[in-house]
Amino acid sequence: MNEVAARDRFDRIRLEPSWKAHVGDYLQRDDMQALAAFLRQRKAKGARIYPPGPNIFGAFDATSFDATKVVILGQDPYHGPGQAHGLCFSVLPGVAVPPSLDNIFKEIQRDLGIARPDHGCLLPWAHQGVLLLNAVLTVEDGRAGAHQGKGWEGFTDHVVDVLNREREGLVFLLWGSYAQAKGKVIDPRRHRVLKAPHPSPLSAHRGFLGCGHFSATNEYLARHSQTAIDWSLPSRAALALAAAAPTTV
Repeated sequence: MNEVAARDRFDRIRLEPSWKAHVGDYLQRDDMQALAAFLRQRKAKGARIYPPGPNIFGAFDATSFDATKVVILGQDPYHGPGQAHGLCFSVLPGVAVPPSLDNIFKEIQRDLGIARPDHGCLLPWAHQGVLLLNAVLTVEDGRAGAHQGKGWEGFTDHVVDVLNREREGLVFLLWGSYAQAKGKVIDPRRHRVLKAPHPSPLSAHRGFLGCGHFSATNEYLARHSQTAIDWSLPSRAALALAAAAPTTV
């Protein structure tokens, strides 16, 4: 591919500008182009891919590179209709709260005394600097892990590596063995790394419930002169009002 064609392809990549500046080059790699071709082929064969195309990079759209203060690593998007919208563990208002997310809310209530919300949309966290990053950014309807090993892991490994090298004073929340393996590149001298079992009902009782990660995150941020995360969530009605409000320029 000639230089002009390569630049045109890069310009068409739908990635938030600050992230594009730091990790966009990775998406030009041959393995990323093979991934894009795979996704096109699966769609052509009628596969229902989640999240919808505009939301595949939703975590990056919601939390810019420079605004990132906390990173939560997930594994795979939800594979049920209407669930995945680009942020790990999160579902849109009106969608039933999945069990792992319910356990996250239980721990926040135990740790900080914050009542569990009436929805599972974590966008308010993302807008405060919590990057909600899945290792794999797409999945197929009813097929958990359908796109594992197709190339997304290399890209998200690169994201974690760039954050580790180019930022300082981040908090990484690594829940479960998969996230902890992915986080091995993180330098604990530069960042705070908190580990616990996964919040899944299969493992939450082994140490996720009681881990205290949410208060520990805010204590670390405060020590490093950063604003704490408000782990409470506005009501579903308040979110709807905010979404409906006109934007001002």
